[in-house]
Amino acid sequence: MTEIKLVRIYDHEQPAGYRILVDRLWPRGMSKVKADLAEWDKQIGPSKELRQWFNHEDKKFPEFKQKYIEELNHNDYTAEFLQDVKKHLAKEDVLFLFGAKNKEHNQAVVLKEYVLNTLNS
Repeated sequence: MTEIKLVRIYDHEQPAGYRILVDRLWPRGMSKVKADLAEWDKQIGPSKELRQWFNHEDKKFPEFKQKYIEELNHNDYTAEFLQDVKKHLAKEDVLFLFGAKNKEHNQAVVLKEYVLNTLNS
């Protein structure tokens, strides 16, 4: 059974699957060759304003999550992104790649939950 996996783009161990960078900004120091992406869906990442407000502060994560879900609900690109993920999940694991150091409190965590909830409803 295929699944969505969250992978920090800088990790040495990288599982196999369809690789989507879900950050709005390109990860520092990462070459496009080394990233080996299938897609870079920067449109699905949180807005500049929300990203800067959050600043990866753990205490802000619950509010960040709520605000990011609101952005996803109003993002013109979300429906296309969901269909793309669903299409690739039918064949293989889908990897949501992100650059944040914190693996528990970042936009990829919220996005994965959002996608799974939406596709399963």
